Amino acid sequence: MARNQSLLSGSVYERLREEILSGVLRPNEPLVENEIGERLMVSRTPVREGLQRLAAEELIVPRRQGWAVRECRPEDAICFMEVRICLEGFAASLAASRAEAIDIAELETIHQQHLMTLPENIASRVSTNRNFHLAIIRIARNVELAKAIRSATRYQFNHLVARDASEEVMERGNRDHQAILDAIKARNAAAAEDMMRKHIMRTSREVLMIPGAYVPPYS
Repeated sequence: MARNQSLLSGSVYERLREEILSGVLRPNEPLVENEIGERLMVSRTPVREGLQRLAAEELIVPRRQGWAVRECRPEDAICFMEVRICLEGFAASLAASRAEAIDIAELETIHQQHLMTLPENIASRVSTNRNFHLAIIRIARNVELAKAIRSATRYQFNHLVARDASEEVMERGNRDHQAILDAIKARNAAAAEDMMRKHIMRTSREVLMIPGAYVPPYS
């Protein structure tokens, strides 16, 4: 019974976390236990436990009656993006050193799926973009690094960003992914890290819409 309860609370946590990161649940949107339980068809206990885990990650904040999705201030997002630049850059470096043929094939498949996705298919654009980054993190084969990246990945390319991204922004993102993939295929760890860092830095600026918010020394 306890194991089933733990599985349910974990499922609720993952579902809500994904909805927050993807932009389905908007900043300051209230989270009511009863409503969530009805929507996910679970009792209040796993919902409460899932919400507590989200609160521990600071993805939600307490309100007078329950919880609400935390609003991302520009300065908060910049801090997390700076961490992502460092961690995902290193992950790309490790991936270039450790990738096997099957890993390269997986990355190429995901990249092609992303390129073939129609601009209006926002959900697919978001998922294929995320899958590309997650695949590189897996290929790095460092569990602790993956945990750190997950913790830092709170504000990212999501449905709201994809909806408003221009064709030029999408094309630049595609070129970045291709360059990262090429560096990993060439086993060029330094180039893979450099391209990933620049990719996240540039897209962060576009996402945050803050001119000159952060200019690392390698740009």
